[in-house]
Amino acid sequence: MNATAETDPKAETATSTDDPRCVPIALDGPIPEGDEIPYPNYSVEEHDIWRTLYARQRKLLPGRACQEYIDGLELLKLPEDRVPALRDVSRVLEKATGWKLTRSPGLLHEKDFFERLARRVFPATDYVRPRHELDYTPAPDLFHDVFGHTPMIVHESFANFFQKIGQAAASENAVGDVRLGLVRIYWFTVEFGLINTPQGLRIYGNGITSSYGEVQHSLTDAVEKRPFIPEKVAQQEYDIWHMQPVLFVIDSFEQLERGFEHWAKSHRLL
Repeated sequence: MNATAETDPKAETATSTDDPRCVPIALDGPIPEGDEIPYPNYSVEEHDIWRTLYARQRKLLPGRACQEYIDGLELLKLPEDRVPALRDVSRVLEKATGWKLTRSPGLLHEKDFFERLARRVFPATDYVRPRHELDYTPAPDLFHDVFGHTPMIVHESFANFFQKIGQAAASENAVGDVRLGLVRIYWFTVEFGLINTPQGLRIYGNGITSSYGEVQHSLTDAVEKRPFIPEKVAQQEYDIWHMQPVLFVIDSFEQLERGFEHWAKSHRLL
């Protein structure tokens, strides 16, 4: 679930089985959290890739990303010239909303992923995509996880919603079509959500904010924008390998939290 959702219309058609990095990992023991997370010995090339990704994405986001996301980036103070340390990002999250990061070895099995969300722990990779995957990577990577996800987690209402997603997924009733609906709600909010603001339509989903192509695509007329109605979102199919043709729009993060909680309770997930 923490795999990058970034997509490129020119990317070759593929499935998750084509790349071993996209095979979910089931954990057989604890993984480091917070201050326990070591900092890898990144190469000069990896630092330069981060610098390139950070600089070009920051140029695209003003006037496109919601103010909450921009404010989150400012609070995090991610370094522009080197790969950030997960433990440093985790300290900011913990101070802001009580969340922490844990170092994920790759794409986690959804059970392990959601279990951590339920206790306000976000699994993030420390892997930096190679340069030939600058515009599109099928695998989870640090840029998507840190630049995309963490700015929104510093906001209390979104952070609470994010935790409730994990708590709902841990329910014994989260099976079959209900679980599929839950995953779709995650996709169209956390990954690909839009929000109405006084300044106009803005992006908050991290699959968009961390994607060079999706940022430029998501607000255009090529995308059908629908109001956020959880029952409708839970029925909407999606394709991770193409630019998203349908997105859902919230009016506030309080609406997102309340709307999801009502949907989850109606299915006995919370």
